Order: sequence, then C-alpha cells, then structure tokens
Amino acid sequence: MNEAPSDPERRTPLYRKVAGDLRTAITAGEYGSGARLPAEDELARRYGVSRGTVRQALAALRTDGLITSRRGTRRVVLGGGPRESGGVAELRSFTRWARSLGEEPGGRTVTVEPGGADAEEAEQLRIDAGAPVRRVLRLRTLSGAPVMVERTTYPEAVGALVAAMPLDTISYSEQLALHGVLFTDAHHTIDIAAADARDVELLGCRAGEALLRERRRCTDPAGVPVEWSQDRYLPGTVAFTVHTTAASALGRLLTP
Repeated sequence: MNEAPSDPERRTPLYRKVAGDLRTAITAGEYGSGARLPAEDELARRYGVSRGTVRQALAALRTDGLITSRRGTRRVVLGGGPRESGGVAELRSFTRWARSLGEEPGGRTVTVEPGGADAEEAEQLRIDAGAPVRRVLRLRTLSGAPVMVERTTYPEAVGALVAAMPLDTISYSEQLALHGVLFTDAHHTIDIAAADARDVELLGCRAGEALLRERRRCTDPAGVPVEWSQDRYLPGTVAFTVHTTAASALGRLLTP
C-alpha cells in the first residue's frame, strides 16, 4: 500500500490526520459514548493507510481520553472529550488536564542535565545502568500559582528532543508527539515525600513538609518506556482518583 504523501502534506504525519478526523467525528456525536469504533483493517481501508498508522492514530485518541485501547479488541468511545469529565480519562498530560478544568497551565524548565542512568532509572526505562539519559527539572503552575515540581528522566533519544525545546515550553508531550513520540500507557505510584531544598525553593513550602508524590513511567504504543518521572505536589492543590472499571483511569482533581 502506497502511503507517500504529496509535498504539501509532508509536514503532518498521516496518523495525526487520521486521529484528527476521528476526533472530529467523536466530538460531533457520530460515535456516542460506549460505541465501538470500526475495526483497524476497516479504518485502514477507509483512510488508505497501513494498520500501523491506524494504531498510532488510535493511541493518540487514547492519550486524549477519548477511547479505550486494548490490543485485540475494537476501541470503545469513552465520551465526547475532556469537557465531559472533571477528572482525567485514561492518560492525559498535566497541560491537558489543567486546560480541561479551565486553568491556565504554565511553568518553566529549571535544568536539563545529561548523565548516566542510575540503577532505578535503568530499571524503569529498561536500559543499561550508565546508559545516557537526560534529567529535566521543571516547576509547573496553575494560573500562575506553583503547584508541582517535576523531576523527569528521559532516554537519550527522547531527552535530546526535549533539550532542544525552549525553556518555557508548556507541554513536552504535545511537542514530542510532533516527532512521533507518543505517551500511551503509564504506571503510577502515589505516596508521600518530604520536601527537600529544591522543593522549598520552587514551591515556597517548608523543609520536610509532606508533599504528594506521583511516580510515573510512561510507555509508547510499542510498550517502550519513554519517560520516568517523579512529581511532587503541594498539599491541598490536587487529589488523585483511581477508577477501577473496564477502562481504568487515573486522574487529578483540584481540591478546595
């Protein structure tokens, strides 16, 4: 099957065009909540693309929280988009979550440092200890107020893309998607961590204050780890909800 785009189309990956068309159909109500999307081979024929391209498009829709995505089954529509949920359906970035609540996401990159993977990073990213990685420290804000310090380690191939982005980039995930790097699954661990000196500096909290910590490993559609992050939130700013349904989701909610 020939998928080569014409010159004017080369700027936009094919999977993004397919995802955009399906997203429009879902939000327009052509596929209601609980409806099943056409099978991968049917979508491939409809758009004249490969099944691999269709899978990438469906992964993007899952990242947006619009559909479930279980290998070997037809995808089920979760709803018409973020407006229907106050939480987070499936895996959604901090930026998308904030915007869905009417908040203005923001932040700044504090440091981007190259290094060799330590034992924990190697285990989480499934790379050799000492393999090159990029460690990124960011302060995240909601409508100008600091709420979270983000400590993220990327494999070198992904980290190099991040390092080339402006320091005031709001969403790394959105920019990485333009390079074909998709965040489609994540494993989360929620616990408490004591604020260290850097947390005090960036969040204005007290040394040793209990912060809500989310440790998260994200993988791409092939199951390859693309991010290992440890995010620390100020108490009283967010709460996490875990839905144990057929389409399990973890989300963040603002607290009073």
